[in-house]
Amino acid sequence: MDLTYASVSSGMLTTMATTLLNTLDTMPNKDNRAKVAFSGLDRHLLFCRLLPGGTAVSMFVVSELDDVFLPQPNDLLVNLTECRACVESMLRSMGDLFANAAVTPSALGAALRAAHKLTSATGGKIEVFSSSLSNLGPGALKMRDDKKLYGGPRESSLLSPQSSFYKSFAIDCSRSQVSVDMWLFGPSYVDVATLSCLPRYPGGQPFYYAMLDPQQLDVVSMVSDALRSVLSSPISFEAVLRMRATRGIRPISFHGNFFVRSSDLLALPSVPSDQSYMIECEIDEPLHTHVAVLQSVVLHSTADGERRIRVMTTAVPTTTSLSEVYASADQVAIASFLANKAVEKSLHSRLEDARSLIRSRLIEIFTAYRNTMTNTRGGNAAHLTIASNLSLLPLLSLGLLRNRSLRISTQIPSDVRAYNQTLLTTLPAQRLIPFLLPVLYSLHNMPADAGTVDPTSQMLIMPPRLNLSSERFERHGLYLIEDGMSIFLWLGRAAVPALTMDVFGAPDYASLASGPITLPVLDNSMSQRLRAIVDRIVVQRRGPYLPLLYLVKEDGEPGMRQLALSRMIEDRYEQTSGYLQFLGQIRDKVNGA
Repeated sequence: MDLTYASVSSGMLTTMATTLLNTLDTMPNKDNRAKVAFSGLDRHLLFCRLLPGGTAVSMFVVSELDDVFLPQPNDLLVNLTECRACVESMLRSMGDLFANAAVTPSALGAALRAAHKLTSATGGKIEVFSSSLSNLGPGALKMRDDKKLYGGPRESSLLSPQSSFYKSFAIDCSRSQVSVDMWLFGPSYVDVATLSCLPRYPGGQPFYYAMLDPQQLDVVSMVSDALRSVLSSPISFEAVLRMRATRGIRPISFHGNFFVRSSDLLALPSVPSDQSYMIECEIDEPLHTHVAVLQSVVLHSTADGERRIRVMTTAVPTTTSLSEVYASADQVAIASFLANKAVEKSLHSRLEDARSLIRSRLIEIFTAYRNTMTNTRGGNAAHLTIASNLSLLPLLSLGLLRNRSLRISTQIPSDVRAYNQTLLTTLPAQRLIPFLLPVLYSLHNMPADAGTVDPTSQMLIMPPRLNLSSERFERHGLYLIEDGMSIFLWLGRAAVPALTMDVFGAPDYASLASGPITLPVLDNSMSQRLRAIVDRIVVQRRGPYLPLLYLVKEDGEPGMRQLALSRMIEDRYEQTSGYLQFLGQIRDKVNGA
């Protein structure tokens, strides 16, 4: 845990300690084998000595950073069940012990080395909580965030790691079967681009919160719920994944959070329950079978120490018909593929090259379809033509270009952009697709049965989806915008008092403020239906990235308005084309080809 001034003043330290305390009963520990250790860092390292049966906690301070050592061979990594009272006592007093922290330097690199020494013999997970730039000792980072580079050709230099220390450390963790989860907090620069190496190679998870204010209970609750979800979920340890395929098909690239141990073996010290992995294959010789078989095999250990093998086999029919190839293409998988390739391109080249890659791949698909499946290859076509199952691919591609990971903008901080890039390569499909193509509902005039349970299917009836354009907004309306990570309630400036009272318990529009909110529990149909819709969205997306609910007033805080309007991907936004313009550009390129 980061014990610097930034960590304490933001409420991060208290929030983390309280959440850990409340999660001890739900952590995987069925056979009482779980071990825990707690350490802190500022300009020094701090280790907590935990004794079985007691409540007193001793703390050791180590000032040596370059050659890190453990001050106590025992009583640092301890059995959770045996030392439960001591752990609870320490977590309860954490906020008070460091309430007056005034230190600003952060020796994160040295603290990571110490954590690796503690865990390397047994394997496990390191949870890292940091609010400061690591600027002292091994892996010290410099403040390189420069707003003058935003939106320019050199912006990609801010998105590549500035130190090889964290990648090397992460690979060492992978060899020791230790995974790393990063919990980073703003608003100051913490260099997400460099620190994202820590969860990438040992198969961990990244989390970044640009703002944590102890006065905003909604934000604190969201962070606590995410941490509780990660700590309580079932864990698979010491996993390796290998992919096999029919002769003539071979994997050529891998994307996701793992370490490629050999040409076809992926190492994952722990396996999160909600992460995606992409393996790109190529056909390097003719296939003479009616079926091509793809098989992934995962060997792993459960939290109870049981060794298991999970095998997933898919048989795909082969064909000589191009029409069948197009008819069976999966636009969600293609969008995931483009997202991974674009992020990979942006780390080794310019952001503009990554955006060009998306456009060129899309143009290749439409050009090939036009030349092989239509009769217009001899002249210009007035419209783009594609198989019906790929009809949303241009919109998904535009959503990818509009995402904060790749969008042309001078207003996106490098930490935010880098974090969004990590999300593109790890989010499972049920979150990635709304992350690229948000959902828009009209709430003030939704059907009478929306937000109620269908008696036949026992499923909640959702309102009809609208096109992602602000032209749909009415001045008296209430709209829900959801992108898999956030939920926005857009309230028009002419909203009637009856609507604001039924939904927010407020007498009129003027009495409301933009920002994070919690919907009040009110005894009326509108409130009950709206809360049911929001709950359904949260459950449907699942995973640890719990969405935060924001109220956005039409003439309210400009930053909130821009966040919500940036999700309207069919509109023009900053330097990015609207959907109709984008289709026209693709059509002209296809006709030119």
